[in-house]
Amino acid sequence: MDGNGRWAKERGLPRSAGHQAGADTAQDIVTSCRKLNISVLTLYAFSMENWTRPKEEVQFLFDLLIRFLRREQKKLVDNSIRLNVIGDWQKFSFPVRKAIGQTLERTAHCDQMTLNLALNYSGREEILKACRSLAASGVPEEEITEEAFRGHLYTAGQPDPDLIIRTSGELRLSNYLIFQAAYSEFYFTKTLWPDFSEQELHAALEDYRQRSRRFGGIE
Repeated sequence: MDGNGRWAKERGLPRSAGHQAGADTAQDIVTSCRKLNISVLTLYAFSMENWTRPKEEVQFLFDLLIRFLRREQKKLVDNSIRLNVIGDWQKFSFPVRKAIGQTLERTAHCDQMTLNLALNYSGREEILKACRSLAASGVPEEEITEEAFRGHLYTAGQPDPDLIIRTSGELRLSNYLIFQAAYSEFYFTKTLWPDFSEQELHAALEDYRQRSRRFGGIE
């Protein structure tokens, strides 16, 4: 969800205003995806690399996350959307962990859509974590398969993403779902995330609909 800072700068606003606008967009896109019966939506909210940002900005992002989760809990339940967090969120402060834990618990029974929030997430670290977990489980070498490996990822039990949308003109993967994105389709737009609308979501999905996915085979 790139472009919050640039969106704010273009308007002479503090970066915090951009992050707030971005959170509002996230709320709208979750609602739109639920209406479209999309089964899994993953939002890259905070990467491991984001810790290098100014402390004041990082703290604002955490406060914003707490407010977002508290505000959206009832809506998630009412729309049968289960929250799932991918990433090492146990590294967060107690208030953040509490807000995440409460939302996970309240939505655990929801089964119409899964909302993955990538928090303190790194695709490379996820792969290393899965390797360590697989090794610790004592699985014999001959039984280490792709399926077995998938079972140790944060996204265990979920399908790989069909479509990855990258906003604000960025043209890189940025350590995001590296293993899972092997055959994902990509949609790039110069639109800054706070301006990413339901109409642009539909445009991305229509673009995806017209593609032929061969997965290495012949059309």
